[in-house]
Amino acid sequence: MKKKNAKFAADARAGKKPTKLSRQERLAKRSPINIWALGAVIFVVCGGVIFELVRTMFL
Repeated sequence: MKKKNAKFAADARAGKKPTKLSRQERLAKRSPINIWALGAVIFVVCGGVIFELVRTMFL
């Protein structure tokens, strides 16, 4: 416990953030481009499958 307190105090004095980022803070920092890319790929794949099913039904 003393080591942890000493590390916390040393980090605070050094100007570093002594505590870890919360999950929400880490997610807010992360780029949303990966999520958009995944969504676009799923949209294209599902759209292609639906298009092919409709095409085979009516042709």
